[in-house]
Amino acid sequence: MRILILGGGVMQLPAVRLAKGKGWSVVVAAANIIQEIQTLADRCEQVDLRDRKAVTRLARAIQRKEGLDGVFTAGTDFSTTVAWIAENLELPGIPYTSALAATDKARMRAAFQAQKVPSPAFFTVEKAVLRSASRSRQSRGAALLPSGFSFPLVVKPVDNMGARGVRRVDDAQQLGAALEVALEQSACGKAIVEQHLEGPELSLDAVIYDGRVSICGVADRHICFPPYFVEMGHTMPSVLDAKLLRRAEEVFVRGIRALGISQGAAKGDIKVTPEGPVVGEIAARLSGGYMSGWTFPFASGVEVTDAALNIAMGLPPGDLTPRRFWVSAERAFISIPGTIKTLEGLRQARDLPGIEELFLRVAPSQQVDLPTNNMGKCGNLISKAPTRAEALAAVQAAVQSVLVRLEVNDPRTDAYLQGKEQGEFTAFSPISPDSEHRLAALPLWLGNPERFSRRVEDLQVLALPGAGGEVARDWHGWTLDGAFQRVLEITGATASGGLPDGRTPDGRTPGSFVLGRGFWKVLIKGGVQAGVYLIDSLCDPASDPKQVVRKWSV
Repeated sequence: MRILILGGGVMQLPAVRLAKGKGWSVVVAAANIIQEIQTLADRCEQVDLRDRKAVTRLARAIQRKEGLDGVFTAGTDFSTTVAWIAENLELPGIPYTSALAATDKARMRAAFQAQKVPSPAFFTVEKAVLRSASRSRQSRGAALLPSGFSFPLVVKPVDNMGARGVRRVDDAQQLGAALEVALEQSACGKAIVEQHLEGPELSLDAVIYDGRVSICGVADRHICFPPYFVEMGHTMPSVLDAKLLRRAEEVFVRGIRALGISQGAAKGDIKVTPEGPVVGEIAARLSGGYMSGWTFPFASGVEVTDAALNIAMGLPPGDLTPRRFWVSAERAFISIPGTIKTLEGLRQARDLPGIEELFLRVAPSQQVDLPTNNMGKCGNLISKAPTRAEALAAVQAAVQSVLVRLEVNDPRTDAYLQGKEQGEFTAFSPISPDSEHRLAALPLWLGNPERFSRRVEDLQVLALPGAGGEVARDWHGWTLDGAFQRVLEITGATASGGLPDGRTPDGRTPGSFVLGRGFWKVLIKGGVQAGVYLIDSLCDPASDPKQVVRKWSV
């Protein structure tokens, strides 16, 4: 048997590995194919998957010369191409119109409304409509807003994935600006605007065979960085009440049927609102984000990708009974803006008990930013353990072991830490009013920066009274005091409760220098990574310590 798999990245690796394990011949088609897939696959074809005609010609040539039994993808934008090929080559699969409805969010919402599936109220906007609204005497957002809609709203491209171009808007001015971004991210030049829904979010996978839907995993999604929707991880299984989960699964199944998916796979995002579960989106494929290929198999012992591959070849899915009831947690690590100097702690993170996988997305010399969608993360770690507490502890320890160390004195990093770039993001927010008051009372620094030796051994950092009582955690799970201690551990700087005369370092240590309020402002803004960056910049032989500390004279 021969299968064509679209996509040559990490998310397609489980499918290639499992198909080869079945003894099938595997052809992989993509513009870029990772080395591990090139090694596993029987054949790799370089093709732009956005060019549906070219991919169909390739599939037809394979079918004619060698035989082709199925076509498959997981975790890509190309489920419509899979359906188009299957329909035109008479292979197993869902109708192209169903795949299109599961890709175009406006069509999807309309299908849900027609079948009375709970989903957000919405309207669509095209580029020409936005340009027309720009000529209105009202603000663009106000001119576009139909009656019956109120802020907050969510703006999305109709035909993109990974939260690209998606953001919450709270007023008419934000609406106009967000639509510009979303329309640029849309291949067809359309965006959707929908009511914002409050409540936790679930991610679900399912396989469908002869109309029967089998749910294969329900995970809690951990969404961060408002007004954007960045998934910093997920945990399998969900901790929500069993009755609520059953209602969420029922809504998911109704959404699958409304889209006409009767043979294949589906991935759903379900929002659990105070009024009940509501469908966010459903894709006609298995999930990306490491869920279908990693966390569900780790938690349950069942390879849902194997079942989906069978269905793509016209075979029954096989036994989906869980072999175990463990917990698997996936978490991302990220970076503030800057340029990567080194990636540290990767081996330590990978070797921690309970850690199953580490996926790295970046490399030294690469420019990085805080993410505004799911594509902007630096890497991901996945744990597996018999209990939730063990799985969460393992993945948090692993994430905290990794440091994306940045090149020093970088204008982009400085601009972020000074609140001039991506200023709405702060690692520790909020801190208590008492800590704010104590922070304001700290001196900026003690000593003469022009006399600083640039030796980290001569550098101290004033402790912030009460920091140990702060409960806020940053995007990697650090408390404020934990982050402070970690910076000292990484850099070799030491903590100081104060100096003899309260103003200058004592004369016994020539060239010493003490950081104060400026350091804490940086730490609060950017976490461990930012604290290390400041100390690295100050101790860099090519730097001017006076200029470095002046940046933080606030």
